[in-house]
Amino acid sequence: MTSVTQLTESPLITARRPAWRHVSVSAVVAGLVAVAISYAGPLLVVLGAAQRAGLDPGQTASWVWAISVGSGIICVSMSLVTRQPVVVAWSVPGAALLITTLGGYEYSDAIGAFIVTGVLTIVLGVTGWFGRLMRALPRPIMAGVLAGVLLPFVLDAAGASAEAPIVAGGLVLAYVLGRRFLPRYAVLVALAAGVALAFATGTTTAPHLSAGLTMPLWTTPTFDPQSIIGISLPLLIVTMAGQNGPGLAMMHSNGYAANDRLLLGAAGAGSVLFAPFGAHSINLAAITAGICCGREAHEDPARRYVAGISCGVFFVAFGFAGQNIVELLGAVPEQLVTAAAGVALFGALQGALTDVVRVDPDPPVGAKAPGSGGRRGPAGLEAGVVTLAVTASGLTVADIAAPFWGFLAGALVYLILSVTARRRGA
Repeated sequence: MTSVTQLTESPLITARRPAWRHVSVSAVVAGLVAVAISYAGPLLVVLGAAQRAGLDPGQTASWVWAISVGSGIICVSMSLVTRQPVVVAWSVPGAALLITTLGGYEYSDAIGAFIVTGVLTIVLGVTGWFGRLMRALPRPIMAGVLAGVLLPFVLDAAGASAEAPIVAGGLVLAYVLGRRFLPRYAVLVALAAGVALAFATGTTTAPHLSAGLTMPLWTTPTFDPQSIIGISLPLLIVTMAGQNGPGLAMMHSNGYAANDRLLLGAAGAGSVLFAPFGAHSINLAAITAGICCGREAHEDPARRYVAGISCGVFFVAFGFAGQNIVELLGAVPEQLVTAAAGVALFGALQGALTDVVRVDPDPPVGAKAPGSGGRRGPAGLEAGVVTLAVTASGLTVADIAAPFWGFLAGALVYLILSVTARRRGA
């Protein structure tokens, strides 16, 4: 089996052949599935935040346009530059946070706070501070955050199969058969089977489509200290811990030596540029990145970057037709979307769980531990399991979502256990 080190050092990862020669159906479909899942679930959180804040239809549509087009441009550009499957999207825990906080501020103040969050992301990224933090921690902690984020989606797919055994259960069965006979196209086979079964059972509804494109609406930002404290800082914390950290971990777990300075800098710049149109935060994707980084996109890791490009192209297209896309997704059974998300993320969950439970011996007392977040000793294992449990629990405290608390709990457990081990060995 090819190790992560071998894969990141492989010349295939940075091969500069023309992109069109690497295009494959599986990679294009992976990008489409990633965007469809983003619209089927995470976008609904954004719409909920907009509704609670009392935004008018124009502002809401502009918000959808901004996070979609902004994400798409960065996906395409960074995937082409790095030849890695770079997937960015909007902050889901950040949008959940805004459901309870956005309505308490003027919209222009919130826009200003979004810009501040983007600037702080750039600073943490380009200085390498966040990357150094990632490399200082044992990999099982970040893998635990990632696995905790992904696990509920796979569990929900099982629940959806029980609720709709023909549509959702048939989709899961089609995925398993696809993995057996057409592994590169297993997700596509599952989606096709699920949609066909939905039509056959009459569980679809007629969507209400409208003519015209979704267009952006400029809001001049204002900067209020209270909104910066109440929106910017919590948004930064949940986005870095719940999205950017797991996003980098996802790329690393699939063998890609992600340039955290470049990618976080680009995501932060995208946030700043698109904030006046409503984008609350653009960041590395964690959940949908697993679809584009894994074997479902292509068996050859050097050709998976096409999935990142595909994801970006579909994001831009969906951004200009956002309302109609939401209507189309709403026309199919909810269980179908849930099951599709679960099977699409199954491979990513496998990789994350493997990183959580894999154990290497702790280094001798006084010896330098391996870098790049590589510490996997017993202390790292226990910390990773704690991180997984807290993250998967869905715990929310002070409007801060579970990935942050899982990360914090795992880091604390690792600190306590590693210090105790050093004292015993002294």
